[in-house]
Amino acid sequence: MSGAGGSTAARHGIGAGDIPVDTPRVPAREAAESELSKPMYHENDPSMVQRALNHVWDWLSGVFDSAAGIAPGGPAGLAVIVLAVIGLAVALWWRLGTPQRSSRPADALFESDGPRSAAQHRAAADAHAAALRWTEAVQERMRAIVRSLEERALLDPRPGRTADEAAAEAGRALPDHAARLRSAARHFDDVTYGGRTAGQPTYLALRALDTELDEAKPVLPGTARGAAV
Repeated sequence: MSGAGGSTAARHGIGAGDIPVDTPRVPAREAAESELSKPMYHENDPSMVQRALNHVWDWLSGVFDSAAGIAPGGPAGLAVIVLAVIGLAVALWWRLGTPQRSSRPADALFESDGPRSAAQHRAAADAHAAALRWTEAVQERMRAIVRSLEERALLDPRPGRTADEAAAEAGRALPDHAARLRSAARHFDDVTYGGRTAGQPTYLALRALDTELDEAKPVLPGTARGAAV
């Protein structure tokens, strides 16, 4: 009963509706992916920003681990090196200070190498003239003129003043020389900022103006033009 007859009975015991379902592999995977892509399965997933931050943190951790591996003393040695670098940076900042933006205009009359007296500017102008450096001589003579007016209190000392501003202000106190002061300022600007070169006649004109201004009497506001002080 258990031989061929048993096999026959087993075949008769399985009906057509009892055949097990064998789903192909690819459609099954696609069905699983479609099911898992539903929003209900991703409500607690990290956001895009959080994932990016995680990647950055993982990268930094890898860099730190690599640096710690080659630093003497491992992580502790790396921490000491980092603290030393920070301390050096703080010391440099404390020593040098923060960069200061210069408030000196590009066309300022005087350079930023410290104030010099009118006599010093005159001496520099004469030295340039003796060497036939007329452009530099004109520049120094114009500075001597303005510095002399400041020393005589005809102009208030003001850093960043331009040659044109100095000539306009001095011309109000010395109206008889206003036109020549404006001409001197124009020559200074031409050779200093306009790329021109000066000659001996220009320098001699400024030197004569300097001598005359040194002896000129100012006109105070509210007085007649001919009433000098």
